[in-house]
Amino acid sequence: MGNNKDMANVSKATIGRLPAYHRYLTEKKAEGEKTVSSTAIAEELHLSAVQVRKDLAVISSVAGKPKLGFDVEDLIADIDRFLGYDNVSDAVLVGAGGLGSALVGYDGFKNYGLNIVAAFDCDPARIGRAIGGVRVFDVRELVHLVRRLNVRIGIIAVPKGAAQSVADQLAEGGVRAIWNFAPVHLSLPENIAVKNEDMAASLAILSQRLAEILNNEK
Repeated sequence: MGNNKDMANVSKATIGRLPAYHRYLTEKKAEGEKTVSSTAIAEELHLSAVQVRKDLAVISSVAGKPKLGFDVEDLIADIDRFLGYDNVSDAVLVGAGGLGSALVGYDGFKNYGLNIVAAFDCDPARIGRAIGGVRVFDVRELVHLVRRLNVRIGIIAVPKGAAQSVADQLAEGGVRAIWNFAPVHLSLPENIAVKNEDMAASLAILSQRLAEILNNEK
């Protein structure tokens, strides 16, 4: 997914904003818009026009014209190329419970270059079933099947006590990137990329902002 060499020269903040640009541009394309200005993008995403132009200049060869703006289709294509959306990567998911089932059932991942090809669980009631067209396998087959499928991305949605063992098995199977939804820090080799989704931290921030809003309304 994406061009690692190019990404190494781009800030994490810029990379983090690209999906929002992509969503906005895709909406404009669906509405029949051919061009869009950096000012319009900035207003929609609550950024400065200067920031938008800097971000897009880093990842795109498309030059915005002062009066006409950016070509929507060309800009979408450049972001697709940069983030790897045009080159779908297969992934496996471990943990087919509530969260895991929701992730497997979300068909929109394919639009962002991710295709979940198999799920794994230790619960006999889930093994052998299909979720959103994706079969659930016994977790004991994890290493073998990941190797056979040549999958490079693993998604962890298991309880924290099982997360490190699952991560180790994914690494043993050849996975090079892990998207971790378990509330635990994983110890893995440096050549494996890890992105942690800490929902408790996100909820804490949301709760704090809610408290601030309610206090200001008093």
